[in-house]
Amino acid sequence: MTAPVPAPDRHIALVDLLDRVLASGVVISGELRLSIADVDLVHVSLHALLTSVSTLERTTLERPR
Repeated sequence: MTAPVPAPDRHIALVDLLDRVLASGVVISGELRLSIADVDLVHVSLHALLTSVSTLERTTLERPR
């Protein structure tokens, strides 16, 4: 069995990462459920879209209706 080869260290500036995310957009989804004795007390669901306004406008204009 061969040992896994570690990936080279890549340093990406936060500004570059934010630029990539806003240029293409990203969806964040999550769920939180608080239960006691199989009784759901709290249920929180999160769906968020992160993108720039220009990307959103371009995407909605390109989409057929």
